[in-house]
Amino acid sequence: GAFFIPYFIFFFTCGIPVFFLEVALGQYTSQGSVTAWRKICPLLQGIGLASVVIESYLNIYYIVILAWALFYLFSSFTSELPWTTCTNSWNTEHCMDFLNGSGARTATPSENFTSPVMEFWERRVLGITSGIHDLGALRWELALCLLLAWVICYFCIWKGVKTTGKVVYFTATFPYLMLIILLIRGVTLPGASEGIIYYLKPDLLRLKDPQV
Repeated sequence: GAFFIPYFIFFFTCGIPVFFLEVALGQYTSQGSVTAWRKICPLLQGIGLASVVIESYLNIYYIVILAWALFYLFSSFTSELPWTTCTNSWNTEHCMDFLNGSGARTATPSENFTSPVMEFWERRVLGITSGIHDLGALRWELALCLLLAWVICYFCIWKGVKTTGKVVYFTATFPYLMLIILLIRGVTLPGASEGIIYYLKPDLLRLKDPQV
């Protein structure tokens, strides 16, 4: 809950003002990010160039997350979800299915157990190696998911506003529909009220932690 304090401070003091500034400049000048600042003041065109560079980096970053989501989507087309059991080839002897109480038969009580969800994420999806000296092999499944993500993005914008406007009808409504479904499912689970209270109750001492 302590995260919401700095989040809302920066949201109202930085996020919303900058958002309205960009929208107002775009509508007033009817130009792109670079030419809009050049039209206002040539000395400030570097702001537009910097925004283009930042957006390019963000696109490269978030497209990988979309590739992970596609990988999970394709992996879910099975009768038994692969991240719910400890009987897969990528699971270790420390894997423990806490829901069914299976797995981790060879581990001692002093050793740390790992969930099948974490092992699927670290060993199947990411393929984390022992260190930076071991780069590992090419993950062709993730590479294909990444290629598919770029292809989807291309066909969403390849005809400009004509296709983008149609895609927005789906992208602007479907995520909220899924979030509402997940919210209804989450609040009906056992212990949901305790989890919500723990999430919203702020611990002001955590504000000293830079990771918050």
